[in-house]
Amino acid sequence: MARNIYIENMPLEKALALFMEHLKDCKWFQLESEEIDVLSSLGRWTAEPVLAGRSSPHYMASAMDGIAVQAASTYHASEVNPINLALKEILVVDTGDYVPPEYDAVIMIEDVNFINDQVQIIKPAVPWQHIRSIGEDLVEQDMIVPSLSLIGPYELASFRTASVNRVQVIKKPVVAIIPTGTELIETGNANMTPGQIVESNSRMLAGLCQEWGAEALRHEIVIDDKELIRQAVVEMGKKADLIIICSGSSAGREDYTSTIVQELGHLIVHGLATRPGKPAILGIIDEKPVIGVPGYPISAQLIFSLFARPILFRKIGQEVPDLPSMECSISRKLPSHAGVDEFVNVNVARISGQPIAYPLNRGAGLSSILVKSDGVVHIPRGNEGLDAGSSCQVILNRSPRVIDNTLVCLGSHDMSIDFLIDILQREQGLRMVSTNVGSMGGIMSLSRRETHCAGLHLLDYDSGDYNVSYLKKYLPQEKLLLINLVKRHQGLVVKKGNPLHIQGIKDLSRPEIRFINRQKGAGTRLLLDYLLNREKLSSQDINGYNREEYTHLAVASSVKNDGCDTGLAIYASAKVMNLDFIPIEVEHYDLCILPDLLSKKQLDGLLAAIHSPQFRARVTGFGGYELDLSGQTIYEYTANNMQ
Repeated sequence: MARNIYIENMPLEKALALFMEHLKDCKWFQLESEEIDVLSSLGRWTAEPVLAGRSSPHYMASAMDGIAVQAASTYHASEVNPINLALKEILVVDTGDYVPPEYDAVIMIEDVNFINDQVQIIKPAVPWQHIRSIGEDLVEQDMIVPSLSLIGPYELASFRTASVNRVQVIKKPVVAIIPTGTELIETGNANMTPGQIVESNSRMLAGLCQEWGAEALRHEIVIDDKELIRQAVVEMGKKADLIIICSGSSAGREDYTSTIVQELGHLIVHGLATRPGKPAILGIIDEKPVIGVPGYPISAQLIFSLFARPILFRKIGQEVPDLPSMECSISRKLPSHAGVDEFVNVNVARISGQPIAYPLNRGAGLSSILVKSDGVVHIPRGNEGLDAGSSCQVILNRSPRVIDNTLVCLGSHDMSIDFLIDILQREQGLRMVSTNVGSMGGIMSLSRRETHCAGLHLLDYDSGDYNVSYLKKYLPQEKLLLINLVKRHQGLVVKKGNPLHIQGIKDLSRPEIRFINRQKGAGTRLLLDYLLNREKLSSQDINGYNREEYTHLAVASSVKNDGCDTGLAIYASAKVMNLDFIPIEVEHYDLCILPDLLSKKQLDGLLAAIHSPQFRARVTGFGGYELDLSGQTIYEYTANNMQ
């Protein structure tokens, strides 16, 4: 079967302008309205002015607790010459009570003395004091808000006060989302077969629709059948204002979206000069916009945000809101293809008051990156990237307050860091982000002062000690604090029942055993090299020595899902994946902290979390750890003292 090809790699700004122009031509941006119950109007935009249905207040009302009187009867009252009025001459009122026409003033209860069957007044009243006039708040037919006003809690209360029961609002755009793919399933479980993928993009895009004031209408999953996808597009097009086709936008044999758009309407764009999101599709069917988003989550989110967001806000008569941004310095060199607009997700934190952006993995298929991301760096077309330390503008998706309260931990991966992150947030109100760059990566980040702390487990081959010799070598003059988090069990992770009867490091040289390694600079890889050397084995003897993963969990997951037969990892990863574990070594896993980079609140909170009973309980309950040194200072260096 012939494959599709991209029409072109159109520049982003040209594609958006072209898309907007076509939508203007088919008058898609014309506002549509509907009448709804006012109690359902919160968060909606008014389609026409909202007028008061009655005056508020609609009667003469007392503004105070007190007595209603005729002002003229009190004119001569004073403290030295009080006036006594009979009860039949006054009316006792509370705030909001009706004041009949025969009274023209209210005296506060504090200024009145009740004596038997009379009231004594010591201060004269003036006409209409403490009486709310009819329509003091709103007069019947007053305009409460004009057209295209957002209805919030205050507006809702005012509408109710003025007896407005129904309002004309801008109709929410209806967005049809059609997930396609034979490999997709609705929900996943531990027994999914290889090749199956849980469909989640449509749920993500539906959530974004809700955030932007639109209503999502999701179609059930459609398999990769051209006629079935065509039927779904026609069916949903009758119910929606905007059609989103998830996946099928690339150039594979079963990517039908561009052909269907072309056959049913007008294909405007197929292929953008963006990364990610290159195979995006823009078109018009029956004067309604169609967007074909790529299948990878980050690509789908980006294309949806770049094209659906602006047209949906325009559809409800609103300017596209500016997204908050922050000027940062980039933590490491970030190369980019000069011919594309590239969008890179980052974490952001302040180090010594300076905001720093930490690039996250660029894999477009990693939905977890969207969860971790604090914002996005846009590298415009024609730019070859950013040098480490250079300035960049980060479009934020997290508040600056959260970013200011964020700690960064770059280094080796361990489950205990995850426990620490959770306890910090729950108990100390501090956020920590952790990126797995390996122990040596952590050391280098500490030396560049671009992280608050780092998880380390670097074995000194000569002394058999952990971490200290590396800190003395690479951070000789840096004020630092090295605290043991845990001692952990490292070993070989194997499938349940150990079908290949792997007993230890020597078995890795068996040619039928597929091994998976950790990345260069990882403490686990250094430990492996030490163990191989001890057993007089060469890396060339290991089938898979150069295959790399970046976390212990990734190693265990590869074993579980038959990506390999074994890998060196911690016991905790084997337990999580329900795998067997062959213990090899007990190692120190320490946290190196640069105290000068933390505020007192951050440092105290971090140390409190490490020493907390909650941390010890979580680690103990998980297994595979020893806590006899946990929380103890292993090494400390200050300007005046080294130990």
